[in-house]
Amino acid sequence: MLDTNVLLQDPLAIYAFEDHEVIIPAVVLEEVDSKKRNMDEIGRNARYVARMIDDLREKGKLHLGVPLSNGGSFRVELNHRSFGKMKNYFFESSNDNRILAVALNMSIEEEERDSGVKVTLVSKDALLRVKADALGIHVEDFLSDRVVQYDRMYAGYSEITLSPKILDQLYEKRKLSLSHFGFSNVYPNQFFIARDETNLSRSALAMVSTDSKYVQLLVYKEDTIWGIRPRNVQQKMAIELLNRDDIPLVTLAGKAGTGKTLLSLAAGLYQTEELQKYKKLLVARPVVPVGKDIGFLPGEKDEKLRPWMQPIYDNLEFLFNAKKPGELEQILAGMGSIEVEALTYIRGRSIPDQFIIIDEAQNLTKHEVKTILTRVGEGSKIVLMGDPKQIDHPYLDEYTNGLTYVTERLKHLSETGHMKFEKGERSSLAQMAADLL
Repeated sequence: MLDTNVLLQDPLAIYAFEDHEVIIPAVVLEEVDSKKRNMDEIGRNARYVARMIDDLREKGKLHLGVPLSNGGSFRVELNHRSFGKMKNYFFESSNDNRILAVALNMSIEEEERDSGVKVTLVSKDALLRVKADALGIHVEDFLSDRVVQYDRMYAGYSEITLSPKILDQLYEKRKLSLSHFGFSNVYPNQFFIARDETNLSRSALAMVSTDSKYVQLLVYKEDTIWGIRPRNVQQKMAIELLNRDDIPLVTLAGKAGTGKTLLSLAAGLYQTEELQKYKKLLVARPVVPVGKDIGFLPGEKDEKLRPWMQPIYDNLEFLFNAKKPGELEQILAGMGSIEVEALTYIRGRSIPDQFIIIDEAQNLTKHEVKTILTRVGEGSKIVLMGDPKQIDHPYLDEYTNGLTYVTERLKHLSETGHMKFEKGERSSLAQMAADLL
């Protein structure tokens, strides 16, 4: 039995239970109906659920049950609504309690039957699961939409030890076949911090080729990029990804202050302004507030966006060494090739020949991140970055956000590269806060 929030988070949840019978109480239909006019991800999912259930009507009467393509069945439960068995515990006639009543009455009925089956209530609502457990209802969280826990997220690199002979060959030839390393499961563009097994202070930075046939030393040799020098090994590997033309999709994950935004902007400016590989540098971020929203903002679109985009402007001021009021605006107006935008307006666009940076990508849903990636045109490079531990979106967590989703689902492709930053470089205070708070 599915709670409303399961369907609103994953409209295809009814197909996630293989050959089981999937049931939704009638009150769930009412809750889905109340969300269908929302102009956000929840509203989109509600409308999708409504159309999907409507299509199932062609297979038969929904209150009697219809077969699903995965071998299971689907039914809308109209009965078992009595509050008699739970009125002494939860007497308020809320929608959550109505769902609990149906689950409780069905559980009791199935237990009394000789051939009864176990009834499991599936909900994303933690308090509903607590109430269900108190009533003796078997209840579970919905886990099928989870990609991976952040701590187990693909890091983009590994540390290995090599014999001095192989390390010497790697330095001499600059690339070696994978057979020299004995790897069985590697991803394209995966990095290795290779250390000499007899002298751990001697090491090399290498990465798997895009065709996963050999390991090569890093191609990008410059020490600085737009005046920015990498401060740690993860930053150096990230610069390699950001400057590679054959890797059009880069994902960067890490705590606050690890340098994700600054490095990406530096790489974008370098390739757009100096090398002129791209016509424009487009920087965007989702409009999701931290804490309570301050409401409507005055002014034209650019004035409204300025508070949301201020973190981007802070980094640009540092990169251009702009210290006087209005100096950055004059620089950007003179260049004309840098565009700072909100993701609200990306639907329907086609973005060719641009270096695209999407900041705070952990606040994007799976659908939103798919929408963004399908906007990328020929000759463009896109960078998604964020911290899956700092999510402000009310319906996302570290398991289900768009950044984690893209990283895990596309890590096997030669067109993608990923780097997980570990060390903060903003300040010792910022690093301490990120680690201890």
